[in-house]
Amino acid sequence: MSTPTPTPTPSVTPVAKEMSFLDRYLAVWILAAMAIGLLLGRFIPGLDRALDSVQIAGISVPIAVGLLVMMYPVLAKVRYDETHRVTGDRKLLSLSLLLNWIIGPAFMFTLAWVFLPDLPEFRTGLIIVGLARCIAMVFIWNDLACGDREAAAILVAINSVFQVVAFGALGWFYLHVLPSWLGLETTSAQFSFWAIISSVLVFLGIPLLAGFLTRVLGERAKGREWYEETFLPRIGPWAMYGLLFTIVLLFAMQGETITSQPLDVARMAVPLLLYFVLMFFFSLLTSRAVGLNYAKSTSVAFTASGNNFELAIAVSIGTFGISSGQALAGVVGPLIEVPVLVGLVYVALWLGPRLFPGDPSLPERSANAAAPTPSNRRGVTRR
Repeated sequence: MSTPTPTPTPSVTPVAKEMSFLDRYLAVWILAAMAIGLLLGRFIPGLDRALDSVQIAGISVPIAVGLLVMMYPVLAKVRYDETHRVTGDRKLLSLSLLLNWIIGPAFMFTLAWVFLPDLPEFRTGLIIVGLARCIAMVFIWNDLACGDREAAAILVAINSVFQVVAFGALGWFYLHVLPSWLGLETTSAQFSFWAIISSVLVFLGIPLLAGFLTRVLGERAKGREWYEETFLPRIGPWAMYGLLFTIVLLFAMQGETITSQPLDVARMAVPLLLYFVLMFFFSLLTSRAVGLNYAKSTSVAFTASGNNFELAIAVSIGTFGISSGQALAGVVGPLIEVPVLVGLVYVALWLGPRLFPGDPSLPERSANAAAPTPSNRRGVTRR
């Protein structure tokens, strides 16, 4: 009797190998951009003040340009005619709201008090970072990890509404009410409503409108096939260029502050690192537990773990002053967040097939699979 030959297990091609050179070594480019920015800010006298002086209505024009260039290509990829499948997913929306507006701020409040009980300015700054939910860079992380673009767009839009409505109330609760209940030191702060609403309008409203109009007009003029196979690959790399440009500017503007206070930065880095990593894994595993697929779980995880650094910095400076510890905490936020979330992109791609075996929303299939990848069916273009 002959023994049947076992069917070979299909090999899985790592997603990272399918990325472009720019995407595959993104962590290297980001670290280089951070280093260049820090060096420029440290060794070119007055550069930080010169860059910060270019403002319109309190918004840094150079940072705004970088973020808009970064976000536009990603938002142009969203299939807006498919967002209805996200708005009808009550499980997805409810979980995202719970993670972003209850668990996230409470967790940052806890970490800030545990690690910085003797540094009230830094502690307050971290709490403000926890309240500023991400509405910009999350699109980059979600796109790189092959998350659900339509879900990310809807979740960020909801976060923006809550940011306008709830930021001030939550700030009052976590800085004054809750500490007084717990017998802790309280902080009084009046946040600028204009800083909050302008952050949402500029950093989400403009690129979202541009992306939507580009998608609608482009498909109407040339068709979806041309739009996704010809146009999107051309503008795709600009998201990375915008991200790197923004990072260089951000760290150039704050390079002297960061490098002159290394011990303070180190103390704030620990709770921030724990926050980003633990929020990501908790959100990803919770999403999986409630039955969401890989793409939606990834979108929920990055939306819940990222923060709006521009808003946190603007609010801290406007409320406590540019040289305050609160402002420094806002600056340290992206110093830790950017490299950590880049690392979590690779973690998500590696964990996906292990946590969601057989999930059709995974960004890849086995090397022997003949069907098109789910990413291609959703309009993802490899840069």
